[in-house]
Amino acid sequence: MLAKDIGIALKNRRKELRITQGHLAELSGISINTLYKIERGQANPSLNVLGKLTEVMGLEVKIELG
Repeated sequence: MLAKDIGIALKNRRKELRITQGHLAELSGISINTLYKIERGQANPSLNVLGKLTEVMGLEVKIELG
């Protein structure tokens, strides 16, 4: 998955949950600027940041190696 695809998936889930960027950033303990950049595909989140975001939104991160 590319950074842009991750951002789109996170943004769509955030909107489904009706959570603002500011509220999600606060709940996950990351900066709103970081979240903004991730959702726009301008930043590639670390596994730590991705884990925080997905935990708050009830998502799961799966890593597959081929």
